[in-house]
Amino acid sequence: MEFFRKLSGRRSGLGRQVAVLAHGFGTDQSAWSSLRPWFDARYDVISFDLAGCGARGAETYDFDRHGTIFGYADDLIDLIDEIDTQNIVYVGHSMSGMIGAAAACARPGLFDRLVMIGASPRYLNDGDYFGGFEQSDLDQLFDSMAANFQAWVAGFAPMVVGVPDNTTITDFSRTLCQMQPDIALNISRTIFSSDMRQTATRIRRPVHLIQTSADMAVPTAVGTWLANAIPGATLDVIDAAGHLPHMTAANEVQRILDSNLLAKAA
Repeated sequence: MEFFRKLSGRRSGLGRQVAVLAHGFGTDQSAWSSLRPWFDARYDVISFDLAGCGARGAETYDFDRHGTIFGYADDLIDLIDEIDTQNIVYVGHSMSGMIGAAAACARPGLFDRLVMIGASPRYLNDGDYFGGFEQSDLDQLFDSMAANFQAWVAGFAPMVVGVPDNTTITDFSRTLCQMQPDIALNISRTIFSSDMRQTATRIRRPVHLIQTSADMAVPTAVGTWLANAIPGATLDVIDAAGHLPHMTAANEVQRILDSNLLAKAA
């Protein structure tokens, strides 16, 4: 289990089917703390830290391999192969939504179904596609990160959390600051320059999408686009704000999991 340990993998839970929980940019696997008891009661739960994130982020990140979302998808496939399982329930937040999409397209047999929370296949606006950002917005973001990473975190964390939840803002700031600044900058460039729209259309596993009604990173139009682009996909929009609903609105996310994930698996 060398790769599992390298990514600080954690395994828990009482169920037989494996659920893999994959966090988003700037957090680590502790982001699932509020929802983990729900998963532990029903699944054999695997979590891990994405390359570049968590306490060992500087050791796990490779500027070449992880310069695209597909490199992270290779990590996910390697992890699933190492634990020797398939037919998993995959839950991916933010960038991990498209990581799961790429992995499911490459190895569909590994996946039973996917849940994507706050996922986006493209952040840049493109013709009639509204991703939420212009290139000038991203250039300003990258310049701010490069100029003073700590100051950038102080402003970025409350915006992404999106609600006056001081505990989550503190936790998110901590995991952001845990990242090596040049790695954080490179990952953000990878995320915001990606275009995974064609990949999303090729998913042939059941997908359920969850997002909030007010997310500074992912407009509701993106969730609608994904729901229309992925064959058979379903979408729940939570009446809440922020990009981290699994942390700030865990009860609502759990309600959706109860009414969708378990019902469809039955």
